[in-house]
Amino acid sequence: MSKPRGSAEQERCTFCEKPRSRVLSLIAGPPGVYICNECVELCNTLLLEELKPKGPAQPKAKRDPAKEIGEVPSPTGIRKFLDEYVIGQEHAKKVLSVAVYTHYQRLLHPEVAQDVELEKSNILLIGPTGSGKTLLARSLARMLKVPFAISDATTLTEAGYVGEDVENIVLRVVQAANYSIEAAERGIAYIDEIDKIARTTQNVSITRDVSGEGVQQGMLKILEGTVANVPPQGGRKHPEQHYLQVNTANMLFICGGTFVQLEEIIKRRLGTQGIGYGAAIGRRPDGGLAPRGEDEVELLLRKVESEDLIQFGMIPEFIGRLPVIGILDPLRDDDFVRILVEPRNSIVRQFKKMFEIEGSQLEFTPEALRVISRRARTKKTGVRALRSIMEEIFLDLFYELPHREPGRCIITGAFIEGAEKVQWEALPQLPQPPQSEQRQAG
Repeated sequence: MSKPRGSAEQERCTFCEKPRSRVLSLIAGPPGVYICNECVELCNTLLLEELKPKGPAQPKAKRDPAKEIGEVPSPTGIRKFLDEYVIGQEHAKKVLSVAVYTHYQRLLHPEVAQDVELEKSNILLIGPTGSGKTLLARSLARMLKVPFAISDATTLTEAGYVGEDVENIVLRVVQAANYSIEAAERGIAYIDEIDKIARTTQNVSITRDVSGEGVQQGMLKILEGTVANVPPQGGRKHPEQHYLQVNTANMLFICGGTFVQLEEIIKRRLGTQGIGYGAAIGRRPDGGLAPRGEDEVELLLRKVESEDLIQFGMIPEFIGRLPVIGILDPLRDDDFVRILVEPRNSIVRQFKKMFEIEGSQLEFTPEALRVISRRARTKKTGVRALRSIMEEIFLDLFYELPHREPGRCIITGAFIEGAEKVQWEALPQLPQPPQSEQRQAG
């Protein structure tokens, strides 16, 4: 601390050796060390000179999208990758493969835009809950090694109301890219439950639909491509806040929703030609007749058009920014069985790995897989039901597994239905080498 003038002790500046009486202020440091205000000002000037850029400013290196994204597989290559994670949904995988390929080819060849401007094609996925919409989008991001984030449309509201701003969709992609703006601008944003922001009524109302039509209008520019002002920490925007500027022109948006009862709107539009057993709408692609129920719903959804989605409650401007539509089919018993065992990270493989960690083996009989599939289908929650059913079945087994001797656990259909106990078999013992060989090895 500085001492008042007139002190009996004449302290001096350690740097310029001026006494306290000749300077305006003398600041004390460690014992016996002082610095005057003049030396502080001189140091500040020297620092400012050192921090000035030397020489002409270097131009910013031009971005090379090819180095940022890498080689994009062909549509057949993308489809093959998706087959490893998603069972069925052939139509949706084909639509996604073509849309993603053309989107990233557009980024890899910007010189083409000098002659013909290639516009972005965002994607809308329509299908029952648990049919694989989110998994498809996540698998695409894993293959392309680009930032990926999931947002829930039900939490969004129009600007100025309680809830989240639409810019939070972009913020999540930025966070997934570790706040690298350049990486985020070529990422993928998946917006789930997009059907929940449909207009609540087709009639004009004097009250604002802040979580429906208002959100759709707020998302228009982001979907089309704009420089969005994104608050770094999320939340509502205010005038004095610092913003991240993110260009969404090259960001791919995938929206997913169940659109419950959309098939009824399609049926009304088609009229009598889509009603009745054996009508044109009731035929499978292979020419066979489709029974009523999920097959009819599936075939009706394949005929969806923009006017049906507008009738559902989406505004025309919003649907116009989602030109690619992929339809996901309802899952059947055979699909559930394949989902249990075929994907690279299937539930059965995960549970088998848990048993291997404890030194045991796990096996399922074909009948057990069919029983699990039938149970899952009755829950009406899609693939998500498989996890809850498996956890329920294995609760006691996992509880006892660390205390059991290593063995082979066989899961049967009768065990799942409670008709018999689980089958445990001892693992076969490996033949021991003769004692003479053991001595030589020793």
